[in-house]
Amino acid sequence: MIVERIKQGHAVSKGIGLGRAFVYKRYIPLKKISYIEDKDVESAFARYHEILQKAHQEIDDIRQSLEQKGDDKAKIFTAHLDILHDIALEEMIEQYIKQEHFSIAYAVHEAFDMFIEIIGQVEDELIRERVADLKDVKNRVLRIEEGLPETNLSRLSEPSIIIADDLYPSDTATLDRTFVEALITEIGGVTSHTAIIAKSYEIPAILGIEGVMKTIEHGTFVIADAIKGELIIHPDAKTTDEYTIKKKEYKAKQTLLKTYLPLKPITQDLIKVEVTLNIGSASDEELSFVPYVDGVGLFRSEFLYMENDHLPTEDEQYHVYAKALKAFGEKPVILRTLDIGGDKELSYLTLPKEDNPFLGCRAIRLCFEHPEILKTQLRAALRASVYGNLWLMFPMVGSIDDIEKIHHAVGEAKASLDHENIMYSQNVKVGVMIEIPSLILIADHVAKMVDFASIGTNDLCQYLTAVDRLNPLVSSYYQSYSPAMFRIIKMAIDAFNKEHKPISVCGELGGDPIAAPILLGLGMRKISMAKSSVARIKKIITSHQMTTFSQVADHILKLTKEKDVIDYVQSVLKLED
Repeated sequence: MIVERIKQGHAVSKGIGLGRAFVYKRYIPLKKISYIEDKDVESAFARYHEILQKAHQEIDDIRQSLEQKGDDKAKIFTAHLDILHDIALEEMIEQYIKQEHFSIAYAVHEAFDMFIEIIGQVEDELIRERVADLKDVKNRVLRIEEGLPETNLSRLSEPSIIIADDLYPSDTATLDRTFVEALITEIGGVTSHTAIIAKSYEIPAILGIEGVMKTIEHGTFVIADAIKGELIIHPDAKTTDEYTIKKKEYKAKQTLLKTYLPLKPITQDLIKVEVTLNIGSASDEELSFVPYVDGVGLFRSEFLYMENDHLPTEDEQYHVYAKALKAFGEKPVILRTLDIGGDKELSYLTLPKEDNPFLGCRAIRLCFEHPEILKTQLRAALRASVYGNLWLMFPMVGSIDDIEKIHHAVGEAKASLDHENIMYSQNVKVGVMIEIPSLILIADHVAKMVDFASIGTNDLCQYLTAVDRLNPLVSSYYQSYSPAMFRIIKMAIDAFNKEHKPISVCGELGGDPIAAPILLGLGMRKISMAKSSVARIKKIITSHQMTTFSQVADHILKLTKEKDVIDYVQSVLKLED
């Protein structure tokens, strides 16, 4: 075999992985009108019941696996078993096969589609949310009918390099990390959902390799070098041995780096920096970092929605938020309200089809269109606030009008709780996520109207540079280290510092070894990041003086190119890969 090297794509989560390619293709059924002859009816019906038994076994295996891990998602698959054996569905499919002579696949399509249409029109939101479950079970039955194997990422049997077009939250929610060596996708960049998950789980990842699913066959031995951003197909023995050693050396370096975790993030000239955590679900793994950070700088509440098959109820959200607040105690927990739209969708909530969803009805705009969703979340968060130090943050805010609407929504949620005599903390702070450049241009006014702000650098860069951050064709134009980025960020920092209001960064730049020192030098004193970045950023903070960071920041503001910024910071601070 000829060794092939692919050097395109973005190394979004560093590390090295070696294993067999697991080419993950999401099953999409094709509906065809087809019939069977009268003599084949009984055998078709018997085969349908064999298919049901296989589907039952698959679902139950997943359910038991999740239960053993103590994962609440096991309940989803219990519901799937109920749907699979629903009497009304079975009777309808039997009628289609025996009386109408529909083929098994056509009968399954027709029966499930009828139920999906009926339930989709029900007024009760909780019942409508069952549509996603029906579609999932339907697709499983049809895949088995076609004789196709299950490509479930929850049950890998050997060290694997996952190859996919993209990975959805439903894919990563059940990901078996025991055997995942690396993630490779055709779509996605440094700020995509897959990149965030890879960093959180500390899985090597290279994203945005166009055509990779056609290039690599399932089962091919592959090496993913997510340090250089290189994919090696059919490596020879020498290359494999070389990368096995590199992998061990990299892991040893990461283990050494983690000795910085317990250190207080104080510079050598004794300036304290708040290092906070980005979390998504208040999992035990995330909460294990409580001793090492100063709070939560970004609680991505949308993960609760994206990893579920229905809109989380008020009580479901309350328990998750309360768990996080109890764990962090007096340390602030910044909860971002639902941030759906753009690259994040919900299978059970119909969003408007837009030509450019990143500029459309997303985040707080979507919540304004669905006030009942926002009110449910605010009530849940406020109820949980009695257990800790809650800060509410609203995304995609673009104007003073938005801020006034936000205060009104929070006021309504509080009034509804008052009416029911339900307790909540009187010290909950209300802030905004600064992502839209227009908000920075009036940051002096914004700082007077909110308690705090956090800069979402992922979308800020996208809007500032006019680049779709998920489009690999224009990825070179997405320049997060551009002097323009740091100039506009400085405007926001100055405005909030002047009002003595807290301001932080919760986008990817907060945990970036090149950007973090610049942000601190610009006057930022609070940065938030994935847990995989905490040790490295603490090392940088404790190894330098704040005066050095200030000098670096002053200099890069005079530069004109992103490359010059990178080169200068690396030369002054001697940063390692």
